[in-house]
Amino acid sequence: MANLHRFANPNRFLRFSRVILPWLAGITALLFIVGLYYALFASPADYQQGETVRIMYVHVPAAWISMFGYSVMAGASATALIWRHPLADITARAAAPIGAGFTLITLATGSLWGKPMWGTWWVWDARLTSVLILFFLYLGHIALSRAFDDPTRGAKAAAVLALVGFVNVPIIKFSVDWWNVLHQPASVSRLAAPAIDPSMLRPLLIMALAFTFYFLTLLLLQIRAELTHRKVRALQLAQASAQ
Repeated sequence: MANLHRFANPNRFLRFSRVILPWLAGITALLFIVGLYYALFASPADYQQGETVRIMYVHVPAAWISMFGYSVMAGASATALIWRHPLADITARAAAPIGAGFTLITLATGSLWGKPMWGTWWVWDARLTSVLILFFLYLGHIALSRAFDDPTRGAKAAAVLALVGFVNVPIIKFSVDWWNVLHQPASVSRLAAPAIDPSMLRPLLIMALAFTFYFLTLLLLQIRAELTHRKVRALQLAQASAQ
């Protein structure tokens, strides 16, 4: 917690993020270049799915980040409610639209992948339905955090929603094990023997890293933007009260 509170000072956080952002952006770009090369040119087509399997290199990392982003949002919300960390509610507020974007990508690419594989754009199985609920939870957090004139009340209401909705994350993760769904069981997290060929696993993992660094880059940029917005708002209120 001591390291966490080091960044309670917004100015200290801004200095830290100013240093690390170029590195994050550079690593993100490099990972995307390498990952897309392997995904599009250096990996084979699937013997059953053909070239359609390449959607996996966007769909699966986006799905991972959609859950990771919600976990970040829920963790920040818990930190804001329990320890009242000054940047925690800002982090949760910043993570919500980014996570919603990745969840939308997950749903869109899933539909594009599902049509040739399953013969339909959408089915109401547990995995798809829980991801759709995740998207609505993100939208609910965005709406709640901006629904009150008092930002503190909005942040608290949104934090409660984030924590209650976090139960959906393990449901998404384990839905393929708990229920009979169209999605295949976990094939990457089986570290002893991943059920995916190394020629496909390599680009998938590189793209997952690229998406992760992209998420972190966007998150820092969004937090910086939110801090700047709050500074401007505070100055406007101070000027209005002085008149």
